Amino acid sequence: MTIIYIKKAEKTAQTGSEETAATVTTMLETLKSGGEESVKQYCESFDGWSGEIVVSQSVIDNAIKRLPETVKDDIRFAHQRVSDFAKHQRDSMLEFETELVNGLIVGQKLVPVQTAGCYIPGGRYAHAASAIMSISTAKVAGVDNIVAASPASKQRNGIHPAILFAMHLSGADYILNAGGVQGIASLAYGFFTGHKADIIVGPGNRFVAEAKRMLFGEVGIDVIAGPTESMVVADDSADPFIVACDLAGQAEHGPDSPVWLATTSERVANEVLRIMPEVIADLPEIARTAAEAAWRDYGEIVLTETREESVMICDQYAPEHLQVQAEDLPWWLNSLRNYGSLFLGEETTVAFGDKCSGPNHILPTKGAGRYSGGLNAGKFIKTLTYQRMSREAAHEVAPVSSRISRYEGMEGHAMTGDVRMKKYFPDETFDLHGELENS
Repeated sequence: MTIIYIKKAEKTAQTGSEETAATVTTMLETLKSGGEESVKQYCESFDGWSGEIVVSQSVIDNAIKRLPETVKDDIRFAHQRVSDFAKHQRDSMLEFETELVNGLIVGQKLVPVQTAGCYIPGGRYAHAASAIMSISTAKVAGVDNIVAASPASKQRNGIHPAILFAMHLSGADYILNAGGVQGIASLAYGFFTGHKADIIVGPGNRFVAEAKRMLFGEVGIDVIAGPTESMVVADDSADPFIVACDLAGQAEHGPDSPVWLATTSERVANEVLRIMPEVIADLPEIARTAAEAAWRDYGEIVLTETREESVMICDQYAPEHLQVQAEDLPWWLNSLRNYGSLFLGEETTVAFGDKCSGPNHILPTKGAGRYSGGLNAGKFIKTLTYQRMSREAAHEVAPVSSRISRYEGMEGHAMTGDVRMKKYFPDETFDLHGELENS
């Protein structure tokens, strides 16, 4: 096995995590005790926003009027693709009822949660696509109340109009001018709307991701969708310039957004290392500064001897986004296991998925791709089971239940089977105890 780091990251996803956790803990305690007033104070302190928190219909209407029709058409295009994909996901989930044995009826129901909190980042960039990804998917799943939250700024006089249009088009019932930890807390505690979220979804910076993690249990969450991660896996057929552009394009998300390359080609590895600074330098400011820091601190190039070793590296990192720029795409599709979303071939790229191609871009980070997929229609739906049985079926089930309960030392459980046997079949004798082994 030969694995060489042509470039090794100076920082990891855990860098600064203790400081982040301490900050979020303090903020959540303040928000829980201080309520809506503390939300307003944080909004003014962090974003310079002192206006209304709940966005009115007139504000939405005015924002939509200001948007060029071409922008609205593009957002409509993305909304249609994402909604269509979510509908296919929803239709792939099935309710059923079946009879396991004579008289024992079991089944499952698919029940949407009542309230979804959708967080849409909006600080550095206007993430209209994120509004579509979360709100449209919740709408397709059949959620009753969708509450959306995003940062508002004094300079924009609120939330960016493209985000507002995307929120409105996608079906948000309430929109809050509240970003960051205070936005997440507003969703969790039902501030300003009276609707506490059953689940909170959406990407965000490390503070947003940490707030979701801390609130998990009190509310459901989609994934720990922290700073964006992207990995390209490539062989010698890959175009180094395309690879570098794809890495730089994802690094612009922020200074703490890791980008990685795993390749079997020394030529590709060295060429990408050489041209990355040039590609990043061509980006406009704010993107350039973010990408420079991300590549400097979090960027990696890993040279492997075989494609099997590249798969091992990819599965170890479990990246949020994984692009394959290599020959024999079916082999890679069947071999890779740990990722948030997979992009096969040079013709596709993460940006297509980020904006409009259909599959959701709210995906697991920090290695969570080892055990979780991304946001989908099923995240908003509870799979609830039920059962009913005839007395004839109870005749078969109850004695077994009583014996297993006694094997486990749970006499109260056993009693509930015993009393039914005595009531339903008073003239029969049952073995309700079995033989307990001495341990």
